[in-house]
Amino acid sequence: MSTHAQRERLLLADLLETVGPDAPTLCDDWRARDLAAHVVVRERRSDAAAGVLFKPLAARLERVQAEFAAKPYEELIQLIRTGPPRLSPFALKQVDEAANTVEFYVHTEDVRRAQPQWTPREVDPVFADALWSRLERSARMLGRKSPVGLVLRRPDGRTAVAHRGAPVVTATGEPGELTLFLFGRQDAARVELDGEPGALAKLRGATLGI
Repeated sequence: MSTHAQRERLLLADLLETVGPDAPTLCDDWRARDLAAHVVVRERRSDAAAGVLFKPLAARLERVQAEFAAKPYEELIQLIRTGPPRLSPFALKQVDEAANTVEFYVHTEDVRRAQPQWTPREVDPVFADALWSRLERSARMLGRKSPVGLVLRRPDGRTAVAHRGAPVVTATGEPGELTLFLFGRQDAARVELDGEPGALAKLRGATLGI
């Protein structure tokens, strides 16, 4: 059986192929080609990918990613489809599922929601629960920069605390939308915010995510 990560990987590859290399994304000034290069470098060049978290390696990451972005676009898409090399930790199904399920979901939406006239994607209940489970575990880390208290709420009433503090803002939405919101895609995420006007203004201007 395919895993969530495997399914999202193929969806991302298919979407990148459909929109073409110059399509916009939600990742600042990245085009589809840049996002594809990012995904490939993350899985195949751990020596450079660490630059995402460690600033001393940021210049190396930028250089290596530019090298991959210069490759034929079709080659990048094929590398995403086929996945990491056998000796990569990402080649292990458990690691792939843990590390890539949310990564590929978010990047797929980065491409989808940057296109004109995009429509919400229907997420099946099993995958929604998988996203929520991961969100519960990572909410505190992703929400640590929130300037106000932040509570995530599903439509069924289940909640997760992303940041303790006062005043409190409650963000209500489906797990996929809350995931995008907490990963810094607040403008594109379909969530309802409830709280004091001042707190809402602070949250809207905040940087969330990694």
